[in-house]
Amino acid sequence: MMRATLLSCFLLFLAKLSCAQTAVVFGQVSDASGKGVELASLRVQNLALGATTDAKGNYRLDIPAGKRVRIICSYPGYASAEQNLSLDSGAIRELNFVLRSRSHAIGNIEVRATRTPNEAGSVYILDPTHANEGAFTVDPISGVIKSLVGSRNELTSQYSVRGGNFDENLVYVNDFEIYRPFLVRSGQQEGLSFVNSDLVSNVSFSLGGFQAKYGDKMSSVLDVTYKRPKKFAGTAMASLLGGSLSLEGASKNQKFTYLFGARQKSNQYLLQAQPTKGVYNPSFTDIQALLSYRFNPRWELEVIGNYARNRFSMIPEESSTTFGVIDQAYQLNVFYNGGEIDQFDTRFAGISVTHRPTDKLKLKLLASGFQTNETETYDISGEYLLGALETDLGKSSFGQIKYAIGTGIIQNYARNNLKVNVGTIAHRGSYDAGRHQILWGLDASFTGINDKLHEWERRDSAGFNQPFDPGGSLQMQHLFDSKADLQYARYSGFLQDNFRLGSDTNQVTISAGLRFLYSDLNGEFILSPRVQANYRPRWKHDVLFKIAAGLYAQPPFYREMRAYDGSINTGLLAQKSIHFLAGMEHNLLWGSRAIKLTAEAYYKKLYDLVPFVYDDVRIRYSGKNDAVGYAYGGELRLYGELVKDASSWLSIGVMNTQEDITDDKVVFKNQAGQDSLTIYPGYSPRPTDQRFMLGLFLQDYLPHNKNFRVNLNLMYATGLPFYQPDAPRYGTMLRLPDYKRVDIGFSALLLDAKRKLRPRYSFFSNLESVWAGLEVFNLLGIQNTLSYSYIQDQTSGKTFAVPNRLTARLLNVKLIVRF
Repeated sequence: MMRATLLSCFLLFLAKLSCAQTAVVFGQVSDASGKGVELASLRVQNLALGATTDAKGNYRLDIPAGKRVRIICSYPGYASAEQNLSLDSGAIRELNFVLRSRSHAIGNIEVRATRTPNEAGSVYILDPTHANEGAFTVDPISGVIKSLVGSRNELTSQYSVRGGNFDENLVYVNDFEIYRPFLVRSGQQEGLSFVNSDLVSNVSFSLGGFQAKYGDKMSSVLDVTYKRPKKFAGTAMASLLGGSLSLEGASKNQKFTYLFGARQKSNQYLLQAQPTKGVYNPSFTDIQALLSYRFNPRWELEVIGNYARNRFSMIPEESSTTFGVIDQAYQLNVFYNGGEIDQFDTRFAGISVTHRPTDKLKLKLLASGFQTNETETYDISGEYLLGALETDLGKSSFGQIKYAIGTGIIQNYARNNLKVNVGTIAHRGSYDAGRHQILWGLDASFTGINDKLHEWERRDSAGFNQPFDPGGSLQMQHLFDSKADLQYARYSGFLQDNFRLGSDTNQVTISAGLRFLYSDLNGEFILSPRVQANYRPRWKHDVLFKIAAGLYAQPPFYREMRAYDGSINTGLLAQKSIHFLAGMEHNLLWGSRAIKLTAEAYYKKLYDLVPFVYDDVRIRYSGKNDAVGYAYGGELRLYGELVKDASSWLSIGVMNTQEDITDDKVVFKNQAGQDSLTIYPGYSPRPTDQRFMLGLFLQDYLPHNKNFRVNLNLMYATGLPFYQPDAPRYGTMLRLPDYKRVDIGFSALLLDAKRKLRPRYSFFSNLESVWAGLEVFNLLGIQNTLSYSYIQDQTSGKTFAVPNRLTARLLNVKLIVRF
């Protein structure tokens, strides 16, 4: 009995001695949004001690007492976090970690090919902290996206993704769906995009295979979250292309926050570099505000508003375009009369109420309204002279018109007016069930459209009207005259489950969901299943594999329903696309620098397509579901630091997209006028068939001085297909010349409060930083072709394709002040 008592006392003494030699650290590991990160690992450097977080991101770790140790927290795809500490024996300390995704900056906008820990799919995260410091002719976020997916028009913020057109891209801001003007036909008329980069905290961009929680478009999703500020701050920017001012702040108790942004853009300076000379007066103004009030941790109110006033007037004077080859060159000189006045006014307002009954349940009710009033008026006539140029270098008249081929007049007239009203009521919900996160949503959208279209084009060549009518009647080259007044409702919803499978050594993340869509305009009901899966093996290297598949249906808006002649097809069905996607991400080290490699391959099966053609940035649809098609390709992207703290990237993409217009045919007749041969053209390239693109971004700074930086942006894209107007596709396809462009930007940090780099004057005491920049757009002065105009000589019967070219070399200066 005595021996047992002594043994018990001895064991108790050892236990107390052991406890006295250790301390306890506990806490939570979360991502940048504050959500707990499951299965994150924590370890003590140089010791065999570690722990793993639970489903909520919580952990507990025993560490040696009485010595300084370093605790390292890591999770695949995220930058590791480290903290040093020393605790006394028996001490207990709370220690929290926030993990941020490994990232690389593109034009001072960070790009991360990753996702939040509880979601699957392929998403690029853009962090626009220093967005305005990049060299872009459009808004910074659109500029980066166009660099990632390829672009052929520096005047527009619109982009095409994997064979889709501009209308196939979804845009959300704080869960509200955003619309853009409808009548804009050229990049000259286009104003500012809705997204204000100065107000943004997070941007995610999906190139396809996206989740069921996102709406009904076929190509991509841009999901934007605006800031929730904690203190007063602001940014002011001024350049030759416009200016902006943003303000943000919060009340002392952090319950009330506000964001305000005002932007003014004028393309007048940019348009001076175009071939058509004249008086341009573009003015684009955008005002936005976001107010939020948090009553308590359970209830929150948010109000967002936007007003965009876009004005464009033009009085063209003359243009001169030279085209052809070395030994056969031509010149088209045009002298104009008349002008153009366009007005696009858009308004958007939204209100949302968020309620969190429990820590796991979130309910959100949204209501929004969008209104646009657009007017397009022009009456322009151009007298042209088409001549052949002297190509003999030995003659003094080299480069001058040798003889005239034809003269004529082209007159364009339009009186178009469009009014659109869209009202939406929506609900979003989520429930955190541990390894499962359940998401759901319901939407009811009500649309009213009033449209008046009246435009025509008349052509005259050598005194003969085109097309020529021997009977003497006046024929128009084009004539559109229609009216439409529509009201309809659309209902949609989704149910989605994000969940995890596997253990600490192998992790599988799956997002599976189902969407429904019903429109009372055509009575069509659609179910869209979608699934995404990521697999991250616990290998020595950080590798992620991903697959996705789903049905994506795009119900027709007014633009798709209006045919080439202006008629409206209210029975038009939704266009549909089945996506298949597979890819991988690999984080590796090149010496001491982190490198990220991403690769994706995709295939899209397209049906119920509505064929279209591009008219600059305007899309003209056939108004019929009479085509099927496909798109497939692959993309490779590499991010890294060629120079420390100066990120660079390379993006390469290949693609093939074609369509078959099912009721298209070509009938050949014999000499007797009878049908002798009928050909069904079959598949032909779509207008978005860009076979190859390459984007390269390089960044550097002066040795030993990072305050002076330079960035070089290079874009190359193969030519898009086009067809002669009013001609069958069979045997008439041509391609635009390849697009080649180099932009360069220089920036200097003149004032930086964090580095105490500022003058000792009271005026500068409240400034955080001041940047000055010089940008050179189209550094090499390459004449890129956007489209062609066709001139027909009545005398010879020949038709000449005259290129419409984009901007020449241009300088821009910029000043950015943050306070």
